[in-house]
Parts: sequence; structure tokens; C-alpha cells
Amino acid sequence: IGGTNQLDTYLSPMEYTGIQVSFMTQSERMTHLANRHISFQSTFLGAYTSTDNPAETATYTGARIAYDAAWHYNYSPFRNFNLKGGAMIGTDLGFLYNDRNGNNPAQGQFSMDLSLSAGADYSFSLWKLPMQAHYQADLPMVGLMFCPEFGESYYEISQNGVGHDIIFAHLGNALSLRQLLTLDFCLKRITLRVGYLCDIRQSNARSLKYHDISHNFMFGFVRHFQLMKRK
Repeated sequence: IGGTNQLDTYLSPMEYTGIQVSFMTQSERMTHLANRHISFQSTFLGAYTSTDNPAETATYTGARIAYDAAWHYNYSPFRNFNLKGGAMIGTDLGFLYNDRNGNNPAQGQFSMDLSLSAGADYSFSLWKLPMQAHYQADLPMVGLMFCPEFGESYYEISQNGVGHDIIFAHLGNALSLRQLLTLDFCLKRITLRVGYLCDIRQSNARSLKYHDISHNFMFGFVRHFQLMKRK
């Protein structure tokens, strides 16, 4: 749970601020690639937002779901420390609704992207408790995103076809970044996780500006599985 700052000039020229409640599940395993140096990571993220304009006379209600699949090459320069880097592919789907707009009260959101992904893991002990710190940053490089023309109504979009509003996204028109910092610690037989998620998604295309900047505190637990070979 945390705070978010939203701007979508298709709906309103003002920035809206409020809360975000999100859910994230992430799994990671080593593969047989590159002599077991490449790991596969799967991430699913869901979020709900409720934000108000500065005068508190209008409210945005929004939701999004995202899925990412990443492959990282892992390298350990010294004991208990691991570096990883690689590529990630992902898709993001959501909407934003403004309760004051009449003609165009909502905006659909869709994107697919190829990202650079890098991170680090460090294992240590504190107060005799085993702990592990994780950091990861994901930077979308190229992809596709839904972006209507300035002033284009959804009736016009339906007449022209949605494909007309799917455009090429790159660092120049959709500079975004997601950072995740977490700490795992063991209490008896349970591994708990606390973390901070900074998710910056923005675009500037077709005379429309958009950003969704969120800062979330996260709490959860970690489960470890071991795959057994059949005899």
C-alpha cells in the first residue's frame, strides 16, 4: 500500500494524488541454460488506485494488471553476493475513470515492452537472524502502447479501429522505470519479506501526457520449493 501521482491529459490537465493498493507475486528458478547460470523470473502485479484533483472536486478510479517474464544471467563475485542482468518481456493492461467527465469519462491502458533488467542479492545475518536483501531495476526499452489522438473520442476509435491507436514506444516517448528493494528474514520456520516498490510509468506522445508514479510499502512471505527428479 502507498501513494500515487497520476496525470492523464486525455481526461484532465491536472495531476491527481491519492492511494494505491497493490498485490505482487514473484517466482524465480534456475534453468539449465549457460551451465545453470541463467534464472527465469515470473512476476504478476495487480493494483487499484483512487486519486483526487487538487481541489478534491473530482476523483480518478483506476486498476491495472501486469505480467513480466525475465531471464537473468547470474554471477557471484564473492560469497553470499549475487549479481544478475538480462532481458524482460511484459504486458500491462488497465483503465482510469474520471467521475466528472461526460463525453470521455475513461481511458484504456495497454502496453507491451521489452526491458533491460538488473539486480543484486546479498545474504547476511543480523542479531543471529539469517537475512537476504534484494534489489532489482527494470527499464523498458522498446514496445507497443495504446495512445489515442488528442481529442479523439472512443466513438471515433471504434470507427477507425483500435489498431490505429497502437503506437511504437521507446525511451524517447515512454521513459519508465520500476525499482524493487526487499529484505527477507527468517522467524522460526517462516520467511517474511518487507520491501519498497517504486513504479514510474509515463509517456508523451500525440500531444498527450501521461504518468503514474507510485511508491508502495510491501509486506509478504517467501516460500521455497525444491524440484525432485522422477526415478
